[in-house]
Amino acid sequence: MVKSSTPWLRSLLRAGKKQQRSAARALTILLTPPKPPKRANPKPAAKAKPAVKTTARSAVKPAASAKPARLAPALTLARATPFARPAPASVQRAPLEAVAPASGKWLASHHAVAAEAGALPSRRMSYWLYLPDCVPKPDGLPLVVMLHGCDQSATLFAQGTRMNQLAEQAGYAVLYPQQSVAAHPHRCWKWYDRATQQGGGDVRTIVGIIHKVLQSYPIDRSRVYICGMSAGAGMAHIVALNHPDLFAGLGLHSGPLYGAGHSTVGALAVMQHGSSSRVEPAIAEVLENRPDFPAVPIMLIQGDDDPVVRPVNQAQLERQAMLLNQLPPGSRVELVNKAGGKRAHPYALRDVYRGRTLMLRVARIAELKHAWSGGDERLSFNSGAGPDASKMLLEFFARHRRAA
Repeated sequence: MVKSSTPWLRSLLRAGKKQQRSAARALTILLTPPKPPKRANPKPAAKAKPAVKTTARSAVKPAASAKPARLAPALTLARATPFARPAPASVQRAPLEAVAPASGKWLASHHAVAAEAGALPSRRMSYWLYLPDCVPKPDGLPLVVMLHGCDQSATLFAQGTRMNQLAEQAGYAVLYPQQSVAAHPHRCWKWYDRATQQGGGDVRTIVGIIHKVLQSYPIDRSRVYICGMSAGAGMAHIVALNHPDLFAGLGLHSGPLYGAGHSTVGALAVMQHGSSSRVEPAIAEVLENRPDFPAVPIMLIQGDDDPVVRPVNQAQLERQAMLLNQLPPGSRVELVNKAGGKRAHPYALRDVYRGRTLMLRVARIAELKHAWSGGDERLSFNSGAGPDASKMLLEFFARHRRAA
């Protein structure tokens, strides 16, 4: 009996050690202090030549006041990170397509926000914008704001999620703000920071970028959506809760609970265990500050086997979404189970309605770890096996329009 149980015990010990290593590496990333910004070089730097020339055209013309530079998408692969299992070396060396291979425009620019009284100096943030090659409808193009996770860049996030390709087909513009390494060495959004949760920090800069794009391009202001992955999901949640009048829908993929953490160590605890003591109080604070808080349709996507942001976070986010949208326990609920296939994990959908309006969609994906479902598996943080999270988010957003 002892002999037969030995392999099982060894397997259990190996799994436990692996989880401990993953948590320790995640803690290392969160605790790494930001590098101080480099002093400006008095000598002008030589202009860098773009790695790839882009000749994509678009029927959408930017306003004369905005002149973002056309940028060739970066084709460099992300290095191995503790937040996702890296692809085999032979796969990582495979050539990748450009970020925006469709016929739309792939534009790059930046935005700076003036410093607040007694705060840090003004912040400058880069962003990328994809404009589909189509004639906008009279109301303009719908816009999806995408926030990347730690150890990702805007261009790699666009490439991994394939959102631009789907947006081209559906006629959406896509905006990718990018966290700087000066703010965090791993480009992590500080979703756990108390001041950020209250609308400060990067929230002001991201919202400033969105308003800049709304003023410069033909965007339908009733169809602006925001979503993100991991730390980007945490940040997207914060932006939407502080500026609910701006968004018609919110999507969170592998996101942490809102309103908890408040330190780097606390953030790791939330990622691993959630925070039952902050589920209801955090939303109560939001509603107290804004009694007329408008409804925000929300989609939650989570992998069952995620060791970094564990599924308990999705369960608590679901409770927060119910409270935020004042959905009573007796709300109409529809459950759908989807079988997996050769290239797809099985998954379950839980839809919660207010009348005929779908207010909350919860997608739980079996076997998925900390990765974008249905993404480009040649990049870290992406799982080639479906369902396609980008497609699911666009289908969910297409149901919703913000009331005038």
